[in-house]
Amino acid sequence: MIGKLVRASGRLIRCAAVIATAGADYFVFIRLRGKSGRLAVRAEWLRRHSGRMLAALHVSLEQRGVPPAGGMLAANHLGYVDILVLGAGKPMVFLSKSEVRRWPVIGVLTACAGTLFIRRDRKSDVARFDESFARVVNAGLLLGLFPEGTSSNGHQVLPFHSSLFASAVAAQWPVTPVWLGYAATGGSVENDVCYWGDMTFFSHFLRLLTVEHIRATVVYGTALPAGLDRKAMARQLHQEVGALAEQHGPGRA
Repeated sequence: MIGKLVRASGRLIRCAAVIATAGADYFVFIRLRGKSGRLAVRAEWLRRHSGRMLAALHVSLEQRGVPPAGGMLAANHLGYVDILVLGAGKPMVFLSKSEVRRWPVIGVLTACAGTLFIRRDRKSDVARFDESFARVVNAGLLLGLFPEGTSSNGHQVLPFHSSLFASAVAAQWPVTPVWLGYAATGGSVENDVCYWGDMTFFSHFLRLLTVEHIRATVVYGTALPAGLDRKAMARQLHQEVGALAEQHGPGRA
C-alpha cells in the first residue's frame, strides 16, 4: 500500500508538471502568436505533450501497421487514455462527447488541442459537424472518432453509430479501422485503465497512477474502399476492428 501511495504521488507531480508545461507552451507559442486557428499546430501540440504525459504515467506505446496519411480513424474506446495513446502517435484532431469539455483540467487541454465536442444524443448536433469535419480532413489531418459512442471495459467492441460517417461517405474520405488495447502490470486493465460505466474521473485517475506499468498497443488496419453507404461503412468498420482485436488482443502475437 505504501509503495502504491509513493508511486501515485510521484506520478501525480510529474503529470502536474506536464500539464503546466503544456499550458504554458500553448499560451506562449500558439495563442500569443496568433496560431490558435491553425489546426495542424494544435494537433502537433497534442502529439508532443501526449508523449510526455504517457511517460509520466509509465505507459509504453507499441504501434502496429502504418498510420494513414489523412481521412478518418474509427477506433474502439476504452477511456481517456486513448486520446493520449492515439495523439502521441500522429498529429490528429478528435471528436469527443460534450461532457469532456466540462471536466476540470482535461476539458481545457482537449479544447486547446482543437477537439470537436458533440452531443451525440442530438441528431442536429451530428449534422452540423459536416463543415468542421471537412476543415480537419482538408487540412491534411486525421480526424479521430470513437464510433461506439461510449467507452467500455475492452471485453468486446460495441456497435458503431453510422451517423458519424455521413461526411466521409459524401466526400469519399478514407476511413481506417484502429484497435486499441492495454496490458497492465500491478493493476487491472478493466478497473484501473479502462474508464467506463459509472466510474468517476478523479477516483479512476488516482487508481491509474498506482499501476506499475501499462503497455498500450495501437493497431492500424486498412482503409475501407469508397462506395459504401454510412450504415454499411459502420458495419464493416466494426467487423474490421473486431478482427484486429481477435488477432492482436491479449495472448496473441
